[in-house]
Amino acid sequence: MLVRIVDRCPECPEGDVDLSQEAFALIAEPRLGRVPISWQQVCPPLDGPIVYHFKDGSNQWWTAVQIRNHRNPIARIEYLTGSGNFREVPRTEYNYFVEASGMGPGPYTFRVTDVFGNTIVDSGIPHIENGSINGSAQFPPPP
Repeated sequence: MLVRIVDRCPECPEGDVDLSQEAFALIAEPRLGRVPISWQQVCPPLDGPIVYHFKDGSNQWWTAVQIRNHRNPIARIEYLTGSGNFREVPRTEYNYFVEASGMGPGPYTFRVTDVFGNTIVDSGIPHIENGSINGSAQFPPPP
């Protein structure tokens, strides 16, 4: 069974995953709460480009963006600063990349790198609070 994991369970032990109620119900009775499972990371075939999703409350002074619809795990995201340099954005435990001092009003140029070293560079990405915008490409299948 394939289940998409979108964030960590910060209060859980290393290696645990926090599933949606629907996904958990496919494995065990939800009333059990916690059950032992085994899992492995996979890179699913996906249609369409990666998607940039801006968190509710995100703005030019505090910018939080999440990469969605990505085939391969994301290693890092960077944005192009006004001085023409790419700046890496720290990742939170809830799987958003947050620039605490903000990225400005946009539009943005993002460079997204997967765990295999593949990069996607997208320019002209507008800031849409609590909204999503398609990127230009999808990562290639893993080697």
